[in-house]
Amino acid sequence: MSQPDVRRYFKHGTLPQLRLFEAIARLGTYARAAQELHMAQPTASLQIKKLTATVGTPLFQQVGKRVHLTEAGRRVQESCAHLFRVFDELEHSLSQLRTFDAGRVRLAVTCSALSFASRLLTSFADRHRGIETSIQAYDRQTLARRLANHEDELCLFTSRPEIEGAFIEEIVPNPLVVLARDDHPLASARRIPFVRIAQEPLLIREEGSDSRRMTQQIFDARGLAPKIAMSLRTNEAIKEAILAGLGVAILPRHAFAPDPKWPRYCTLDVVGFPVENHWCFAYPQGKELSPVARTLLDFARVEAMRMMPPTLHDRSPRHSPIAEAAPTP
Repeated sequence: MSQPDVRRYFKHGTLPQLRLFEAIARLGTYARAAQELHMAQPTASLQIKKLTATVGTPLFQQVGKRVHLTEAGRRVQESCAHLFRVFDELEHSLSQLRTFDAGRVRLAVTCSALSFASRLLTSFADRHRGIETSIQAYDRQTLARRLANHEDELCLFTSRPEIEGAFIEEIVPNPLVVLARDDHPLASARRIPFVRIAQEPLLIREEGSDSRRMTQQIFDARGLAPKIAMSLRTNEAIKEAILAGLGVAILPRHAFAPDPKWPRYCTLDVVGFPVENHWCFAYPQGKELSPVARTLLDFARVEAMRMMPPTLHDRSPRHSPIAEAAPTP
């Protein structure tokens, strides 16, 4: 239907008239409809006259004390039912935006944050049963582009993104450590120079991943080149490669979900590690977050640290200062 055809329906308070029309068609008399809607019967009659003039053809015919729908009235009645369903669905949708315990939140994350994000949303959903949650994972470049284009309401990065026009909130520490199998020749060494790590076969994530970018930055800051043994698409694959004795890896300390094989992993005591890093929530500046998204942010601020997995066996001294994050060897 073209726009000029529907303009007439926006001139004379058509929605209240249709509400009255529906009540008359359902109850069969003006008097009972007027009583239900708490209006005077003359007012009801006047409103139906206006609606009839808008439609351009009679909607009711009087038979005794009751009114019956004309063919035009039956068609209007069918359209009313559809229209009221649309408004009912709209109200249901809007009510979810007004409440903190109902609705839907979709979190976009980097692939490296998927394990942590899953634990976070699972705990959040247990606390807020009426909220539907979902996660979509992307490589860092894709997620940064989506954030810049306002394609997602809330994004989670494994390190602080440098994106103009975005609000960034560091939510929980996620320091980078050097991981190896517990019987690695360097497992018992102390204060290992990073140049020694550069000589080890390195297990690294694929091109475009957040973990690979951070690892490459660490090598670049020291003027060294990594000795890449394998490039793998998931943290799980890197874990298995470490257990197979294929090399070492630089990954966020909390990248791993709870795993019965943990005793076989250790963090090496490397000069300059752990490297300071944080998981960060991000969303476009000026964007009004939905109540559900704000509830998730509030939840993460309080609960994120409590759901961190137990720390891997750490060969590095607890006093290793973060200030040593990027020294030259």
